[in-house]
Amino acid sequence: MSTIRFRYTTTSTPEQFVAGLTDFGPGRSKLFGNSADEVLQVHDRGATHADVTEGSSGIWERLRYDWSDPDRVVMTTTDSNVWGGLSRHTYSFERLEDGRTSVQAVVVREGKNLKGRLLGFVLGSIGKGVLEKAFANSIKAIEARGASTLDLEGPRGGARHAAAPKTP
Repeated sequence: MSTIRFRYTTTSTPEQFVAGLTDFGPGRSKLFGNSADEVLQVHDRGATHADVTEGSSGIWERLRYDWSDPDRVVMTTTDSNVWGGLSRHTYSFERLEDGRTSVQAVVVREGKNLKGRLLGFVLGSIGKGVLEKAFANSIKAIEARGASTLDLEGPRGGARHAAAPKTP
């Protein structure tokens, strides 16, 4: 089982980030590259939860999204072709004094078969950078909805990425 952690600072508010995470409409893959529109299926959706199947490249998982806590979104794997029942994603939000938001992502991957165990090992070791880059791209895409900037505080720290300035 692998546990991968990231922390980023974004100009998006927690509400904007939750709105991006819970946008299950067409074009979701523009926000989350590992969520292909042709795999996406919403089974149930309420005011603070959703039951969704998503994935790409032959890997899919059914997730129970829970955003009942305004400072946290938990996505629990309920079924998958590679991930076991302990797999989940947790996004925690902290509002900063300067108006930005610190987002902590914790991804737990438990392989339920040989393919899942191998993928979990790779993601937890040499593949962590791939997940980190995908998450940074998702943050940029969510920020682009509000024409914002991103201050990346990844494990290597300090790299800054700026979006194009707003036009009136």
